[in-house]
Amino acid sequence: MHGEHQDAISWRYCTGVTSASLFSRLDARDRALFTRWVIAERTRSGTCRLWRALTHLGGASATIACCTVPLLLGGTIAHAAEQGLEILLASHLIVQLVKRSVGRSRPSRGIAASTFILEPDRFSFPSGHAAAAMAVAIAYAAAFPAVAIPLVLLAMVVGVSRVCLGVHYPGDVFMGQLIALVTWMTMESFADVMSVLQMFARR
Repeated sequence: MHGEHQDAISWRYCTGVTSASLFSRLDARDRALFTRWVIAERTRSGTCRLWRALTHLGGASATIACCTVPLLLGGTIAHAAEQGLEILLASHLIVQLVKRSVGRSRPSRGIAASTFILEPDRFSFPSGHAAAAMAVAIAYAAAFPAVAIPLVLLAMVVGVSRVCLGVHYPGDVFMGQLIALVTWMTMESFADVMSVLQMFARR
């Protein structure tokens, strides 16, 4: 019994050390990618303005407008807007919960990086702008498959802009986009289950 207890302790210790080492390597890689992607301070003002314009597409004003104004039009686009609003709100709550649980500092605080746009808060992981842009893009891409690729690519570029402007690491952006995707998939699965239950209830 004593030997088994010691083995369990050793296993937990080794697992903890391995996990810490893995996260440390991932963090180092993330920081290295950031330094390669972030724009330089000598970058021309026109380039900075372009990245700022793109990044604002993932902000609250733009994403909420994209999910509320079309509601007035009715039809397929209104349905897409409604779904987008649901994904946007749900993913936002998840992002804020993870941000405050993980507490990763932004590059300006973690590695004293320069920023080229105002930081909305001190938390870096995950990116709220990346999640919001992808949430809206997925909703409209599902409703209008013909423009799915351009919409998703635009959302990905919005995520890249957060790194180029110095306010997020690449890993923050990837996780924000993943949260939006998983939120959409979960909501779609839930809707399918409810449809099946309703079908059986009518019998």
